[in-house]
Amino acid sequence: MIKKIGIIGAMEEEVTALREKLADGKMLRKASMDFYSGTFNGVEAVVVRSGIGKVNAGICTQILADIYGVDAVINTGIAGSLKAEINIGDIVISTDALQHDMDATGFGYEPGVIPRMEISCFRADAELVEKARAACEEAVPGIQVFTGRVVSGDQFISDKKVKARIIGQFGGMCTEMEGAAIAQAAWLNQIPFVIIRAVSDKADDSATVDYPTFERQAIAHSVALVENFVGRLRDGKQ
Repeated sequence: MIKKIGIIGAMEEEVTALREKLADGKMLRKASMDFYSGTFNGVEAVVVRSGIGKVNAGICTQILADIYGVDAVINTGIAGSLKAEINIGDIVISTDALQHDMDATGFGYEPGVIPRMEISCFRADAELVEKARAACEEAVPGIQVFTGRVVSGDQFISDKKVKARIIGQFGGMCTEMEGAAIAQAAWLNQIPFVIIRAVSDKADDSATVDYPTFERQAIAHSVALVENFVGRLRDGKQ
């Protein structure tokens, strides 16, 4: 049973609205990150901005495990589409996550494989994925929702050639900069996780133009979805 959930966003814009919905919030500053704990839609929760990139995301997840003992982790935010049918404003929910910039090919490993780890592609919790999908359909009707692989790296993808390479090597529904690191840290700590991303750009040559225009809309969709999702955890609703 999930009693306490960690909600991670990469940027202040992503978590401000969620933090404002937190009842009886208390703040703890750790590793230059502000962790706000309280009750979110009837569930004990910790809302935090990790900062951008995999290192920030991994550290943030470990603090949620060590200090707060969370039972599950949600990563919410925005991402670039890797599929023609996934449009700006649509939602992607992770089935699994991997790092597209992990490269130990010089030692004979396949791209994306983390040396000396059991796995390199981290599977999201199936129940959390299903609850997130149902929450999306109810909270933001009319928006397409996709479930599938999320690929992460310390790169903002805005080049169609780089995008094509990532798709060719790893597939995936969307690309961003934190989710797979959160997934890896959650897996190491045996904590269920799910990544929920609203698409803000097409991860190609138009990305730098689309991103500022659609960021606000994408974040609004994520916030509505997460609020509904947490309510489902509270009520035991599918």
